[in-house]
Amino acid sequence: MNNIPILIAAIPFVIFIFLLFKKITSLLWTSVITLAIYTILIIFYWKIIPSFLFLSYGKGFFVALDIFIIIFGAIFFLEILKNLKIIKNISYYLGGLSKDYRIQIIIIAWFFECFIEGTAGFGTPAAIAVPILIGLGLPPIKALVVGLLGNSTPGVFGAAGTPIKIGFAGLNITSVPLIASLLNCVGFIVPVFMLWTITEGRINRKKEFLQALPFAIFSGLIFVIPSVLFTTLGQEFPSILGSIIGIIIIIISIKTGFLIPKEKLSLIERIEEPSSTSAFKSFLPYIILVSLLILGKIILGKMGIPLFLGSPYVFNLFNPGFIFMVSGLLVILIWREKERVFVSSIKKAFNGAIHPFFVVFSMLAMVQLMINSGNNISGLPSAISLITKGFETSWIPFFAPFIGAFGAFMTGSVTVSNIMFGHMFSIASSNLSLNTSVILSLGVVGAAAGNMIALADILTAEAVTGVKNGEVSILKGVIVPCLIYLSILGIIGLIIFR
Repeated sequence: MNNIPILIAAIPFVIFIFLLFKKITSLLWTSVITLAIYTILIIFYWKIIPSFLFLSYGKGFFVALDIFIIIFGAIFFLEILKNLKIIKNISYYLGGLSKDYRIQIIIIAWFFECFIEGTAGFGTPAAIAVPILIGLGLPPIKALVVGLLGNSTPGVFGAAGTPIKIGFAGLNITSVPLIASLLNCVGFIVPVFMLWTITEGRINRKKEFLQALPFAIFSGLIFVIPSVLFTTLGQEFPSILGSIIGIIIIIISIKTGFLIPKEKLSLIERIEEPSSTSAFKSFLPYIILVSLLILGKIILGKMGIPLFLGSPYVFNLFNPGFIFMVSGLLVILIWREKERVFVSSIKKAFNGAIHPFFVVFSMLAMVQLMINSGNNISGLPSAISLITKGFETSWIPFFAPFIGAFGAFMTGSVTVSNIMFGHMFSIASSNLSLNTSVILSLGVVGAAAGNMIALADILTAEAVTGVKNGEVSILKGVIVPCLIYLSILGIIGLIIFR
């Protein structure tokens, strides 16, 4: 086959990587520029039939609108909780479960981050948890490393299932949530990485690490195992309910002393006390949210509005973003807050959601153009089928997690990584007669692991904590755990297809 079309199809990706890595422009403008270049190529080189050009943009817009609603609702809900100091109260009650710094940090950086990732995603877990970790006595760089480690495993089902639902839009994902949750059990080692990081530099490091190692392993297992079980409810729930069950079990473990280090070690004298709000009222907003999510899934799960875009597309009425908004409004009513909280939360939600909307729209429209470019008058194969040739190797089960992680590293999003590579994984695995669901699952779990090293998340967490120019130190702290995680996934992938 003539290699020129393959090279031309790959040019926009090369430009995307160049612009992003050289920091010439932001992810938003990088995405828009890449879409513009691909549009020009598709029109003038592939000579796409015009109706398929409009179809590509239309489908990209409506799927991106789905994700806009989710992000808007999640930020709206989170901003209300911040304004009412509910997040601060929750962190106090979670951190106060034990006086041992190792237990406190794993509770916040693992269970609390898993829950925040499950409900909000998009870089919020580390941004929320890192300041709390610093408050518990961790040095800023170490807190950033630990916070980023925690922003990994739950990302497979982050933001109420967005990475799979939106990231693999248009693909057959029936088996993906269950397979991904099973592969995601590798994540049980993340609390061990956290423990290794926080004990670094301590006088009795080996002793402190080994004392809490059983607790760290146990903490990993009691999140990932329930997560597998909750996939039967839908991809919206594994990270949310897995973390809730995990924290309930860990509270029982602490109360009974099961696997808890006998020696209690603290980094600071005392944790800052919250307002007079009770523990029940502090957790009430999330009780409301989870209840409405389950109810919404039952009532609206299969209901949608059919849209004519040249091909079948259904706008699903069960969008977690709407549940976030309703939950936020109920919290305002229960707390009897003034209009100020509502208005400021709306503004921050819109400002926070509009940027990801344009990024996701640009990437989705580009992928749709690549898929539909085969409908042309030039006689060329579609751009996606040309690029996929590079993925067609018997080693794809090993490389899929690394490719997914690379996407997350570049874009800061498991969802966008899936958008970029999902269709390529699907076509390549189909051409190689490999189980497509397994390859997609390896890709999404790898992308979640790649969140540890996501540049956008690192910069966001740095901004929240006031740390400047710490990227190199932070990457040194997360790169080895990330590579271990991905290597294990890759080896599992090879074993599956042996």
